[in-house]
Amino acid sequence: MEPAAVGILMLETHFLRPIGDIGHEKTWNFPVHMRAVGGASAQKVVHEDPRALLDAFIQVGRDLVAEGCRGLTTSCGFLSLMQDELKDALGVPFASSSLMQIPMIEATLPATQNVGVLTISKESLSVAHLHAAGARGDIPIEGLPRDGAFATAIFDDLPDMDFFACRAEMKAMAQQLVSEHQSVGAIVLECTNMAPYAAEIAQITGRPVYSIVSFLNWFQAGLAPNRF
Repeated sequence: MEPAAVGILMLETHFLRPIGDIGHEKTWNFPVHMRAVGGASAQKVVHEDPRALLDAFIQVGRDLVAEGCRGLTTSCGFLSLMQDELKDALGVPFASSSLMQIPMIEATLPATQNVGVLTISKESLSVAHLHAAGARGDIPIEGLPRDGAFATAIFDDLPDMDFFACRAEMKAMAQQLVSEHQSVGAIVLECTNMAPYAAEIAQITGRPVYSIVSFLNWFQAGLAPNRF
């Protein structure tokens, strides 16, 4: 197996993952090791308390560290709730959620602007998730419809996904986010399956868009710096 600095604790899913998704190997310009956590469905992690799965995540994380991974991440932004427990249990740098980018991004924005979040479930993304990621609790949030193409494919773990419909939903909800919150100067995509649509969201909103891809490229740059 090719050495990898980054190990990814994956949810146990079967839905399609296009290039740009965290679970598609061609998304990354560096090797990654992926390992599914048994029983960790999107439904359990987003709509229930993922901390019930803590021991399973610790075990898989330790397996990845044993394979040589020097830093770990996850495939769901809602796992920020276990940031502290997992970083302490695993003993290596741990980046649970793309939401962890929020403080750094806000430091780059003018004082009149802030970050907005686009998530798979606005109802489930709580102040506790934001605080666990180091973000303010009053961040503007917009979510995708539960009965829409994207959320249905993820939560029902469907073998097919209507990418045209998903793209339309992303663009519509991103436009709604910036329309209802004029102060949003940048957008963070909570869901790691949203990254394939980041460029189109940036184009239609005119805002920079940050995802798990931007986060892990930064993470990798520290774990395995380029030689010049």
